[in-house]
Amino acid sequence: MTKTIRLTAAQAMIKYLSVQKNEEGDALIAGMWAIFGHGNVAGVGEALAEADLDKSFLTYRAHNEQGMGNAAVAFAKAKNRKQAMAVTSSIGPGATNMVTSCAIAHANRLPVLFVPGDVFASREPDPVLQQIEDFDDGTISANDCFKPVARYFDRISRPEHLLTALPRAMRTLTDPADCGPVVLAFCQDTQAEAYDYPAHFFDEKIWYRRRPQADARELANAIELIKAAKNPLIVAGGGVLYSGAMDTLKDFAEKHQIAVCETQAGRSSMDWKHPLNFGSIGVTGGSAANALAAKADLVIGIGTRFQDFTTGSWAVFGNPDRTMLSINVTPYDGIKKGTVPLVADAKVALEQISEGLGDYKAIAPDATLRESWIAAIDAATEAPKKDVLPTDSHVVGAVQRALDDNGVILCAAGGLPGELQKLWKASKPNGYHMEYGYSCMGYEIAGGLGAKMALPERDVVVMVGDGSYMMLNSELATSVMYGYKVIVVLLDNRGYACINRLQVECGGRMFNNLIDDAPNLARPSKIDFVAHAASQGAIAEKVADIASLESAITRARKSDRSHVILIDTDPMPATEAGGFWWDVAVPEVSNRQEVKDARKQYEMRVSDRRSMN
Repeated sequence: MTKTIRLTAAQAMIKYLSVQKNEEGDALIAGMWAIFGHGNVAGVGEALAEADLDKSFLTYRAHNEQGMGNAAVAFAKAKNRKQAMAVTSSIGPGATNMVTSCAIAHANRLPVLFVPGDVFASREPDPVLQQIEDFDDGTISANDCFKPVARYFDRISRPEHLLTALPRAMRTLTDPADCGPVVLAFCQDTQAEAYDYPAHFFDEKIWYRRRPQADARELANAIELIKAAKNPLIVAGGGVLYSGAMDTLKDFAEKHQIAVCETQAGRSSMDWKHPLNFGSIGVTGGSAANALAAKADLVIGIGTRFQDFTTGSWAVFGNPDRTMLSINVTPYDGIKKGTVPLVADAKVALEQISEGLGDYKAIAPDATLRESWIAAIDAATEAPKKDVLPTDSHVVGAVQRALDDNGVILCAAGGLPGELQKLWKASKPNGYHMEYGYSCMGYEIAGGLGAKMALPERDVVVMVGDGSYMMLNSELATSVMYGYKVIVVLLDNRGYACINRLQVECGGRMFNNLIDDAPNLARPSKIDFVAHAASQGAIAEKVADIASLESAITRARKSDRSHVILIDTDPMPATEAGGFWWDVAVPEVSNRQEVKDARKQYEMRVSDRRSMN
């Protein structure tokens, strides 16, 4: 007779999660973020409280459901998908607050387990508080909002559903091809219902990271394409980091003399000082990588999904006779825009290709391109003259000089990601942490918390504008509560400066982006960010210039808790060096001559792209 253990469904879930391990022997699910409400406090809440007594499974309290979801996303990214976290909320607004975090995880291919409470499976107290009623479908709840942004979705309406749902969830979280967020919508009465679970269901389970081998035919084709190429270029994406292929990439590039450039997700795949690292590519790329991309006859994407910022809206690869080879563990990403697929783990694929290439070497890339671009970085990031309001690039330079190679820079949205991708010199893997798959404003501070939890031995510096800070800053208090110190460099340019610049570039007048350009205001806005950050328990100060900022970062690195440094910046300038066109449609009809002129330029660029593709 099979031995059983009688548990509530919620207790069973937590017990199961507590014994899932990765191949290093660490907890696969490193704890659960929780904000309780009537939809999860009695069931999941009680189960977590029991597990907390013997620390078999850790619980963390946050201040905002999206914030804790963002922290979980950042944790998984900083861990290179080797570990993940779970997140639980009540039904209704608690659940839907997490949909954005789920979308971030989906876009970035990152593992997070979302466990929102759900309606009563019995439908006895129907409609329950916070329930959304669908007039045409009785099976719908607010949690169905997660379906488009979840890699695996299940609704737990019976206790025994966990016997199949949980293994499927773990499979998705650990599968390199399908990796992404899992949503287990947990009916609140089911959470409290008991069931006799098989005891073996709670045996410790080790989940190994699968490394798919390349198909022999795809591999042979890839080798022949590279052998025939004279000017190949490697585009390193986030898959290089997730595969742990950083050293393999370096060895491959050196052996075959192929230049490497990096996407936002792929930054820090190769030390910026390496002579074959030609920097960032695309819309916010550098002149060196984009020059190589313009003439490359073979583009070798490794672990990249070829986002439009990487490809310059598919115009940066200027050679009309080029071939695109996509090495990716996900078949979906291997065939975009007619790319030739090589579906395999990045590390395995590079090793197999290198063996097949033998002594092949490409024509050496022009080293002067790299030297000129590094000189442009240094010029853009040097401290400005006194009495000059600093720009984003000046702040980037100050942070770079004040950190060592072990530091982590973290950002997400607005103009800063563009400046950082161009200008940041990333040395060690995971030293550059950018959420630019979904580019979510408000990710930054919560993301900094998650990254610090994953990398407690490294200084984590969050760069954030005042617009993103105002959207979501409450996990600053959480970082203080738990002792995970982050250094926040807060740039106050009085609004959404990046999108303001884009508005102007498209011929529009400055309208509703900078605070002072917002219509129908009753009074001017003046926010005391230092007082606000200090009220959350952080150390906070304002600095007057770049030299003072560097000194403040040095102090912050010695602080005993999260430290916020505020600096006023100029909202208009952006680094002119480097960069590439981005497809943002300009109106065909307008009363403004500036818009009409911008439309003409836009049509020319679209025409040029079509001629190349």
